Amino acid sequence: MRPPPLLWLLLHLGAAAPTADSPSQLPAPQNPKIHLYNAEQVLSWEPVSLTGDEGPVVYRVQFKYASGSDWFDLPPSHSHRVNCSRIAATKCNLAPAGQEPAFEPQYNLSLRVRAELRGRASVWAEVPWFQRSLNVTIGPPENIRVTPGQGSLTISFSPPFNVAPSMGHFSYNVHYWEKAGGPPQVKDGVENNLIELKDLKPLRVYCLQVKATLVWNAGTTSRQGLFSNVSCHETAADASTKLQEVTLITVGTFLSLTALAGACIFLTLRYRGLIKHWLHTPPGVPVQIGEYLRDPKQPVLEALDRDSSPREDTWDSVSVLSAPEEQKMLPGTWHQSPGCPQPAGADSEL
Repeated sequence: MRPPPLLWLLLHLGAAAPTADSPSQLPAPQNPKIHLYNAEQVLSWEPVSLTGDEGPVVYRVQFKYASGSDWFDLPPSHSHRVNCSRIAATKCNLAPAGQEPAFEPQYNLSLRVRAELRGRASVWAEVPWFQRSLNVTIGPPENIRVTPGQGSLTISFSPPFNVAPSMGHFSYNVHYWEKAGGPPQVKDGVENNLIELKDLKPLRVYCLQVKATLVWNAGTTSRQGLFSNVSCHETAADASTKLQEVTLITVGTFLSLTALAGACIFLTLRYRGLIKHWLHTPPGVPVQIGEYLRDPKQPVLEALDRDSSPREDTWDSVSVLSAPEEQKMLPGTWHQSPGCPQPAGADSEL
């Protein structure tokens, strides 16, 4: 029996009406993907393009736990202001900076996104299941600093991101090797941010890489991180090496100075005549001759003759005085007249 026309029309309209979860009036977002790197959790997709100027398109993101079948809008009750409902951007940040993430890392989730425009919507574009503790990509440690020591290298760094102690912790390992050649060595299982590599050769260049491993407390699962870039550093000299270096420098300096002095003595003896010739001062022209050559009319020669004429010898008069003493008569020297007595104190005449 055929139903009445009015009932047939209502059934036809009901079958043609789109359901809430499968509208097809708008194109669906393409290539949805989840980005999990360190503390970053971002869902992104390509924008929906419309042929006409119909107005701005907005997007809605929903999530579902693996243990359930119901989908929920973001923000959920525990999302701490993470809003991904009716947004104009083509990405949803599930862990904004300075805020707690929307989901705990041990949750197994699925996400989906659709486009909406004035009561119309597209079909949902889903993202495969993921769990942050298992699918996150852990970057290398940050702020790596290497301090050379006496036959050692001290490495300090900070973790790739902060993890609550109740959730998990990081452990670190270092791969290092001598740049000139040698087998690589590994130091792993270090749970602090300071690693010291000991027993290295002094004054040698070593290259190294550091990696972090995230260990979750729930289920004792771990996630290996990425290695840092290779960096090379030279170790400092120890006490014995410094003493050897000082000794070698002293001996080398002494031998160099000795060789230099010997070379100077040899060259001086070998080329003594040439050195004497170089050091000999050439004779100069007297001033008067130079003036005469500049102006022959000047009576320079006569002045030279006058200056060079011998001077008369001059004699100084010398007086010889003898101190008064007793006169000593020498035989045959004095002839005293009877009437002329010799006065006392008279000088003897030679």
